Amino acid sequence: MTLLAPSKPGQLPSPPRAARSGRHRLLPYLLLLPGAVWLLVFFGVPLLQLAAASLYDPSGSLSTGYAMTWAFGNYPDVVQAYWPQLLRSFGYAGLALVLALLLGYPLAYAIAQKAGRWKNLLLVCVVAPMFTSFLVRTLAWKTILSDNGALVGLLRDVHLLAPDGRLLATPFAVVLGLTYNFLPFLVLPLYASLERLDPRLLEAASDLYASGVQAFRRVTLPLSMPGLVAGTLLFFIPASGDYINAELLGTPNEYMIGNVIDSAFLVRLDYPQGAALSFLLMAAILAVVFGYLRRAGTEEVL
Repeated sequence: MTLLAPSKPGQLPSPPRAARSGRHRLLPYLLLLPGAVWLLVFFGVPLLQLAAASLYDPSGSLSTGYAMTWAFGNYPDVVQAYWPQLLRSFGYAGLALVLALLLGYPLAYAIAQKAGRWKNLLLVCVVAPMFTSFLVRTLAWKTILSDNGALVGLLRDVHLLAPDGRLLATPFAVVLGLTYNFLPFLVLPLYASLERLDPRLLEAASDLYASGVQAFRRVTLPLSMPGLVAGTLLFFIPASGDYINAELLGTPNEYMIGNVIDSAFLVRLDYPQGAALSFLLMAAILAVVFGYLRRAGTEEVL
């Protein structure tokens, strides 16, 4: 027989402990339910539709309709046709990531450890460009790198560029645009890790006769790894699928796989090809991410 907890006069008896523990076990799942339904409706269902579209008969069209023929040959066909753009996407994203690390790590460290009362202002400066449209920011770089702009004129005057040299419509412009647009996604996680770094650890390393380079390699870098791993993923994933920077700052010779997918869906209306390319891009990014996490470790990242 289940006994109810004693209660004060005029107070209803409390429910049995087993019933309370059962509700507590269900509470996390109830809290997850709205998000799970949202993901199912707006991510899972479209993903299944995209998977089905990638297997449509490639000889169909939007006007005549597409037939489901389980055309798995769409995948090797698009790889054979667009492997240069796929490799170029990861190459540009990798170069932009290296440049972002060279710029972003010192910036995050300076804000976290050296900024003092200017810390909040510098964080606002890092985030402020994201308040402006991605498209507007990229168009601004198109103006900065234009052939008649002040930057190109200065580089020509100091003979760092040939008289007919240019920055716009080159791989350099695309990589620079990727670096600028996605840099905050790298800096903010790095700042969060470096801000928790105890300065006394660096003092202890100095007391043990460690040089600055040794202290960075043995203390600062390992303790900042969670932010570094998270930041590199947040940077690399959207950068490898981007198409705006290649469209506005490059030429068809610099087009990435995102440009091909955009053209397949919106210009050529070749839905099977666009869907197959989208799935291949997702699969390639997932393979890179899981390989990277396996190498770097996920204890404090996931």
